[in-house]
Amino acid sequence: MSLTIPLEVRVSVDVGCYQHRVAIGLSSGEVLEEFDIPHQPEGFDDFFARIEHHRVQHACPVAVAMEGFNGYARPLDQLIRARAYRLYNINNLKLARFKEIFPGAAKTDAIDARKGLELFQLQDHLPLAKRVLQEVAATPEANQVLKRLTRRRRRLVNEKGRVLSNLQTDLQAVCPGLLEMTNDADNLWFLRFLTSTKELPKLARLRRSTLLKIPGVGATYASQIQAWQPHAAFSDEVEWVGEMIQDDAQRILDLHAQISALEAKIESVSQSSSLARILKSIPGYGLVSSAELAGEIGTIERFRSEASLGVYVGMSALDHSSGNSSAAKAPTQVNSRAKAAMMVAVDRHRKGVPQSQRYYEKKRSEGKTHNQAIRALGRHLCRVIYKLLKEERDYKIQD
Repeated sequence: MSLTIPLEVRVSVDVGCYQHRVAIGLSSGEVLEEFDIPHQPEGFDDFFARIEHHRVQHACPVAVAMEGFNGYARPLDQLIRARAYRLYNINNLKLARFKEIFPGAAKTDAIDARKGLELFQLQDHLPLAKRVLQEVAATPEANQVLKRLTRRRRRLVNEKGRVLSNLQTDLQAVCPGLLEMTNDADNLWFLRFLTSTKELPKLARLRRSTLLKIPGVGATYASQIQAWQPHAAFSDEVEWVGEMIQDDAQRILDLHAQISALEAKIESVSQSSSLARILKSIPGYGLVSSAELAGEIGTIERFRSEASLGVYVGMSALDHSSGNSSAAKAPTQVNSRAKAAMMVAVDRHRKGVPQSQRYYEKKRSEGKTHNQAIRALGRHLCRVIYKLLKEERDYKIQD
């Protein structure tokens, strides 16, 4: 018995930085037209005008496939979703695997655009093609906002780490002993102290009354600074490196303020996200980890099973056995941001839940490393998370 496929206008978009290649066809296999559009409002208008022409002419729904969903395709992908077209993301890694099995004679933007139409045709008959085209599920707006906010926060945190590393290295080279007042140059009072004068050597001549006016420098820290001042020594590099040190210290202070402001926004938006709220009910899953996971997961409807969720957040390994050899390998389809959030949250979780701590210790006794034991516990928690999100209920510790 032959499979009857309903008529549908199918659109494939090969996404570029400045222009996109578009191929429009029908589910019957007919290619209707191919063209380029610039990544500009007039290009988007032309894109939708052509699609609407074919939609009305053939009186059928529209499905769009594109690489780069939520990347270079923005805001075109959001405009497509606003039109209520079915939207598919072309998974780059699985597309590469598909091309290895079914190689083409050449590669151009036009060929890649037509490849999307071929995948539409094959997805009903070939599982590999179906895995390449992944339908984009509707995501609550709050989770979309959390995704942008938490990714921005992560970038700022990473930047702060890099600047802080440079600051500590320069301090050790220019003013040995200054950093010994605090083993952590990220202390706000220390950063404010570094930026309290126009020139770094003047720090050795500040009076106690001036030190006490610096926010965060109380009597204890003022005494530590005064104990350092008589022995303060600066290398010749301080003439040009001192300004760099103070600039880096000010940059870290600014990053602290930006990160705190973002966390306040994240907390506010999280109150509108049921996914973030449910995750936050799990012991150890704090504000940032819950918000990061809510933003990266988007909606649980994206996942067919808890196993898919486990792979996505990096808590599952894939079977890699052959013959009598039994092994596992790390999956390539991991969301690195979600994995990082899970690793932090799971480690905190096991410290607060005795049952989870016992499970962790059991894995360690079996010879697992710390990270392996955390991922094993995280894999178990993925089952719990999947069930909680599906049933829309909070986590409760069983006695």
